[in-house]
Amino acid sequence: MRVGGAIGRGSGCASYRPDRRRVEADRGNGACGRRGLPSADRATEDTELSDAREIYRQSLVWDDHCGFELEPAAPLEPLLRPWRDAGVGYLSINVSFDPRPWTRAVENIAALRRRLADEAPWCRLVATVAEIDRARADGKMAVTFDIEGMNALDGRLEMVQLYYDLGVRHMLFAYNRNNLAGSGCHDEDTGLTAFGRRVIDEMNRVGMVVDCTHTGLRTTLEAMDRSSRPVIFSHANARALVDHARNITDAQIRACAATGGVVGVNGVNLFLGEEVPTPAAVARHAAHIAGLVGAAHVGISLDFAPDDAEADAGSPTMAETVARDPHYWPKDAGYDRPVRFLDVRRLPEVAEELAATGFSGPEIAGILGGNFRRVAEAVWR
Repeated sequence: MRVGGAIGRGSGCASYRPDRRRVEADRGNGACGRRGLPSADRATEDTELSDAREIYRQSLVWDDHCGFELEPAAPLEPLLRPWRDAGVGYLSINVSFDPRPWTRAVENIAALRRRLADEAPWCRLVATVAEIDRARADGKMAVTFDIEGMNALDGRLEMVQLYYDLGVRHMLFAYNRNNLAGSGCHDEDTGLTAFGRRVIDEMNRVGMVVDCTHTGLRTTLEAMDRSSRPVIFSHANARALVDHARNITDAQIRACAATGGVVGVNGVNLFLGEEVPTPAAVARHAAHIAGLVGAAHVGISLDFAPDDAEADAGSPTMAETVARDPHYWPKDAGYDRPVRFLDVRRLPEVAEELAATGFSGPEIAGILGGNFRRVAEAVWR
């Protein structure tokens, strides 16, 4: 039985098609853009952009995953400042991923719970959707945590409840490579393990969202079939547009929507299909996903890593980490170029591109945050 079922085919959203006169191939960078609009359309364009900015200002902007690697002693204010500057209302902070020892997740959570209020007083740790709404009303950015890969469980099912109680609200199966729960997207895909099936059941029980990003095709399809709650890809792009194994197929997108879930488009150049990521490319992937399953199953989760702040904190940048570890980021799997991120402070431009692509105001508000909020309401306890 599916809880919080899809708003897709049954409601007519699957017939959604963006306004094609606003989707033009930018041959220079592979993005969709607004170059060459007839002069009669320019006044309409200006109105649309103004409306998009107002929609952005009024919307709950939800970033379901940040891309920086947190160190327990890292200063928090410079790391998190870009999200404040962007007007983000909710941020999920990644506290660890499979390449690191499982203890790193606990260390980072302890540091955040102890220091966040002092170092970034404009942030507020939350546990429920109602607390997100209260934080927003008080002018605060709501914060929870996520974990990329189930190595953080150390093979123990009871860790799911512990992490949930400490503030983790979604967890990925794997990070590119196989682990005790399932397979990564850059490894032999052997599907869910018996432990992985038990973890899904426990995540459903405690209220933690199952996240299939970075995970192998078979494993994701089995996970989405197993879960009784909506499942997400917190930060994944369309493989039909860019053939990279980190991106997801149309079949995965449809299966996610069938659970009532959301696919969050990221802003990483390698997965957008550009040398330099642009808001237009993010909108292009959003339009593809919406064309398949409806705008109610699309989100934005840029996976942004503020490299300057990471360097100031003494941590390696994410681009440096990728270059140094070919096991988790194999060069022959598409990591043979520099990794670049769309700055989260350009999210208002993403809203403008969504409007130019043909999304309506309510659809844009949903993509900016309302759709992920709906999943949280359906899953969190």
